Amino acid sequence: YAVMNNRALAGAGLTRSAVPSSIGAQSVWTGGAGQTLVLLHGAGDSAGTWSSLVKTFMPRYRLVIPDLAGHGSSAPADGPLSVGQVLAGLEAVMQNGPQDPAIIVGNSLGAWAAMLYARQHPGRVARLVLVNGGALVGDRPDLSLMPKTREEAAALMTQLRDPGAEPVPGFVLDNVVREAQTGPIARLYQTAGEMGQYVLEGRLSEIKAPADLLWGESDKLFSIGYARRMLAQLPAARLTTIPGCGHVPQQECPARFEAALSDVLTMPPPLPALKNVQAGAPGPGGAPGSRP
Repeated sequence: YAVMNNRALAGAGLTRSAVPSSIGAQSVWTGGAGQTLVLLHGAGDSAGTWSSLVKTFMPRYRLVIPDLAGHGSSAPADGPLSVGQVLAGLEAVMQNGPQDPAIIVGNSLGAWAAMLYARQHPGRVARLVLVNGGALVGDRPDLSLMPKTREEAAALMTQLRDPGAEPVPGFVLDNVVREAQTGPIARLYQTAGEMGQYVLEGRLSEIKAPADLLWGESDKLFSIGYARRMLAQLPAARLTTIPGCGHVPQQECPARFEAALSDVLTMPPPLPALKNVQAGAPGPGGAPGSRP
């Protein structure tokens, strides 16, 4: 699946390059013209997760789509992986790329990295779009992302995806189990003791970039409640929900996610006075999906 998605990035006209960094070469796909739009994937994923968006957004933006550190083709290839390394890899990608203030879209771990980067480099970020993730403590410590059996992997998928989503094939669940033992998520867990320094609980006011929270409603790992906690703390934020989508909406419901992201980017950035306004994304067939 990852190979197919990477081929789709190349087929859409993006080119891949290696960016030097303090932790080794970082793989990044680039292409298009206009304001810089950076797309950051989640833990255990890769740049190819955004492949369905490229044809729509490349004519309007200069796309920068990296493999986060320790993922895909980006170093380090083995050993413990820290959030600090993920941030260092992103800083190298941003330093090497276009220097205009960028729009950064991040899913899950990518949203966390985007917030950390925006806090440290406010002049480089025009706005954020945070997709089912962030820099606060999660509200599901009981939910393990490291299943040991196919049955545990299937149970995990029910927490991450909408109940109406297509069932995940058994061979994919088996691969989830294999990756959980040795892949990027397992490597991140090895540095769990260091993660506290990168959590911004009570400090989101330090992020000055306006933020749109674009949320798959069916996610039980980072629920709507988690999104509302961020909404309350960010200086300028707006929540848009996508019904019938889970934790990785760009994969689970790509057409509706693409439409919702396009709508969000077309709107002016949220202002501090409007931080509690919630806008529902289009549902199936374009029906409003707003939530009270």
